[in-house]
Amino acid sequence: MAAISSHCVSNPSPPSSLLSSSASSTFSGNNSPLAGASLAFAASPRSLRRQFSCQASSATFPTPSPVHAKEKSELKDFLHISDFDKATIVKILNRASEVKALLKSGERTYLPFKGKTMAMIFTKPSMRTRVSFETGFSLLGGHAIYLGPDDIQMGKREETRDVARVLSRYNDIIMARVFAHQDVLDLAKYSSVPVVNGLTDYNHPCQIMADALTMIEHIGQLEGTKVIYVGDGNNIVHSWLLLAAVIPFHFVCACPKGFEPDEKTVEKARQAGVSKIEITNDPKEAVRGADVVYSDVWASMGQKEEAAYRRQVFQGFQVDEALMKLAGPKAYFMHCLPAERGVEVTDGVIEAPNSIVFPQAENRMHAQNAIVLHLLGF
Repeated sequence: MAAISSHCVSNPSPPSSLLSSSASSTFSGNNSPLAGASLAFAASPRSLRRQFSCQASSATFPTPSPVHAKEKSELKDFLHISDFDKATIVKILNRASEVKALLKSGERTYLPFKGKTMAMIFTKPSMRTRVSFETGFSLLGGHAIYLGPDDIQMGKREETRDVARVLSRYNDIIMARVFAHQDVLDLAKYSSVPVVNGLTDYNHPCQIMADALTMIEHIGQLEGTKVIYVGDGNNIVHSWLLLAAVIPFHFVCACPKGFEPDEKTVEKARQAGVSKIEITNDPKEAVRGADVVYSDVWASMGQKEEAAYRRQVFQGFQVDEALMKLAGPKAYFMHCLPAERGVEVTDGVIEAPNSIVFPQAENRMHAQNAIVLHLLGF
């Protein structure tokens, strides 16, 4: 497959005068922790290269009207990874690494969000989503407003279309973490400012962007890797499938019968012709040769009444030391958190040296910062 490189253009980029010596060295050439990798960033502070590839999203869940590739980079919202072309995804991931290095250096004068506000709608609570968005937006100079389940009661106390039109008159951007995917689509339809999908029952694009960044940091590349997801065919799996429609890698979902991901999303990912996609019911065979073994809770929020039943059905799908041994010594373990230790993953696996769940959690903030920077035109 031909390599395609793309340049990240930061507008505005942090001036060199704002970078400390440690930050400057982080962005340059061989000092970069990602230098030299086939899909890692090439040497340059503001133009980092990567190779990748794109498609569209699910038909089972409501989705926006299809757009041509030329139009994708101009979308105002971040709802599905596959809404964007390769160059845009590359740009966002490169920018995430760039701004992460800046923050890690201790630099605090790069404030592109100064004077801007973000409304954060939560019908589904979360620690990581709230803290990563709020902290990241604040570190870059902005102010985030938390709107909990009882503050708006979107769709009950007030219609979603009215919420969108009111909040977009007060704020520069809206982030929504909701149950129904249609809610985030309606917010985007009626909002005059960008809307970021912080999670829906269909997909979780911000998490997967953070995962991609984490893999590149630790493995050195994403293209050509083998990612094995073990567990429920849920919104995380849908997001991996949509990423696989953009970037070429081998993705396998190993799940119990009856818990496979949405068939139309699987088919769309396969029809993109970018990645190798497999759905299987045999985790032991699936994990062999994996670069990453990925897990999530068996019963997500809103499914807790099924937890006891799912624990029975999912026997044999726990990621334990034996399964990781089958994956091989170079396999990393990833989990989007929160984890139910002793259920979908053992304590020994999540605490092992090859577990990268906490760098993965940290990268939520950096990936989201880059997404917001892109949507706001920086």
